[in-house]
Amino acid sequence: MRDASRRRLMTDAARALVLTLTCQDRVGIVAAVSSALAGIDGFILDSQQYADLETGRFFMRVVFTGGGARFPHDPAVVRAMLVPVAATFGFDWNLHAPEDRPRVLIAVSKGSHCLNDLLHRWQTGTLPVDIGGVLSNHDTLRPLVQWHGLPWHHLPVTTETRQDQEAAIVRLMADTRADYLVLARYMQVLSPTLVTALEGRCINIHHSFLPGFKGARPYHRAHARGVKLIGATAHFVTSDLDEGPIIEQAVERVDHRASVDDLIRIGRDIESQVLARAVAWVGERRVFLNGNRTLVFR
Repeated sequence: MRDASRRRLMTDAARALVLTLTCQDRVGIVAAVSSALAGIDGFILDSQQYADLETGRFFMRVVFTGGGARFPHDPAVVRAMLVPVAATFGFDWNLHAPEDRPRVLIAVSKGSHCLNDLLHRWQTGTLPVDIGGVLSNHDTLRPLVQWHGLPWHHLPVTTETRQDQEAAIVRLMADTRADYLVLARYMQVLSPTLVTALEGRCINIHHSFLPGFKGARPYHRAHARGVKLIGATAHFVTSDLDEGPIIEQAVERVDHRASVDDLIRIGRDIESQVLARAVAWVGERRVFLNGNRTLVFR
């Protein structure tokens, strides 16, 4: 490739488009997509696909930019030119421009570790989402959120006010144009009504001791049992508590020398990292729901 063309492609890569699609699997999908992009001088930077033989579904993520004079740099025009191939194969698809970042609303209670990590990554430009604000059933973390220049929404909740409080969350999602609600250690169980309203749009993080150590003081009970692995799971929220489609998990080995405080510290670090990866992958359009599972194009 000539130097001038290489430099132009490197510049265009910053404006790369992301095509995501799923459909019933059949022969010729990858070839059709590649040919359609080649027909408009689209230059593919990254392409990943997966055929689920159990369900018969096909998934694909393609990152591409302009590679020639025929490439229309208006995403709307690119989308229009991909419509015929999408119609032929029955794609459930979308085309995302670089500035089309998902908007998230974060929910938190009193624990600051996951929230603080997400806000730091967002503030430093390494979390590819836009944060519309933070809500909490407590007022503890207001100074942290306001220091980052984000709106703070105090929505206290009791058994008697839960329905009204959750209705306020739904309104806040609409007002902030949030695509996702991220539960960054939000210590409230969502009602079936809210879970249904946010299906496929609500991400939670929890420690790895479930279902063995449910409820209060899980690290203390895990320590008493001499656990050897500390971990965390990020998943989409469903009506089955803490059992939704898993996005990311991680573990770290511990031994008999670890105190309860050590376990809590290690656990919080892993929770922060796992949630941040899950949110980042959603922001980069890498996560696809596939029934009770997800697939993640890393």
